[in-house]
Amino acid sequence: MATKTSNTNIPPILIGTSGYAYSEWVDAGFYPPGTGSARMLEHYTRFFSVTEINYTWYQMPKAPAMDRMRRKVPEGFYFAAKLTRTLTHEVDPDGWPAQAARYREGIAPLMQSGQLLAVLVQLPPFFRRNPQNRRYLAKLLDALAGLPLAVEFRHVSWATERVFTGLKERRVALVCVDVPDLPDLFPPLCRVTSPDLFYVRFHGRNAGGWRSGKMQKQFDYDYSEAELAGWSRQHIPEMAQKATTGIIFFNNHVRGQAPRNAQMLMAQMAGW
Repeated sequence: MATKTSNTNIPPILIGTSGYAYSEWVDAGFYPPGTGSARMLEHYTRFFSVTEINYTWYQMPKAPAMDRMRRKVPEGFYFAAKLTRTLTHEVDPDGWPAQAARYREGIAPLMQSGQLLAVLVQLPPFFRRNPQNRRYLAKLLDALAGLPLAVEFRHVSWATERVFTGLKERRVALVCVDVPDLPDLFPPLCRVTSPDLFYVRFHGRNAGGWRSGKMQKQFDYDYSEAELAGWSRQHIPEMAQKATTGIIFFNNHVRGQAPRNAQMLMAQMAGW
């Protein structure tokens, strides 16, 4: 890949998976037989230079744990971390500012070491664009200012120019998603709203399983070479022209499809 990053040693495009600690990836052949969860990150780093930390959505990150994690990876390995659900899906109207402060403290080791490329603010489908939610999102982004933020919407009501302009003014990345074509779902839009970062998530195109309520069905999808070629030949190069760094994650974790598809995209992008 061409190197155009002016800063640092961060490559212009990094590809990985949304999480790495999946026991089913042993059966799928990505991890060697008998690999326990404690050794998965070490093995993962042999193939990828970035991962999305999913568990920070379920529980507030703690600085000692983040520091131990960052010390396990080789130089040149980076992270994106999901924002905790108490700030996106289960918001306490009075207590969320304290939650935001706790998140900042917990994620600080990754930020201070330069290994944090993004904080993923993934918003739920029921978070529609209305005055109350617009005000909350603005306050949340203010509370997290200074962190490398990326926002993923799940409802189509946020797909407006005013939203994109507001993200640009804050230098916050809009997450570009590859998802099924379903009513009300935020569509795949390759809009770059930050000159610092573009962020892509491949969720799969399983329309029948998307709203099943079961992750094993929602994210059960295996991309074809042809489906990824549209991204590697057009969408990703176009976005890369507008941002210093791009991070791309595959979330179709079922049966090891995510690492397989991520390596497929890396092969297509080789020499780009």
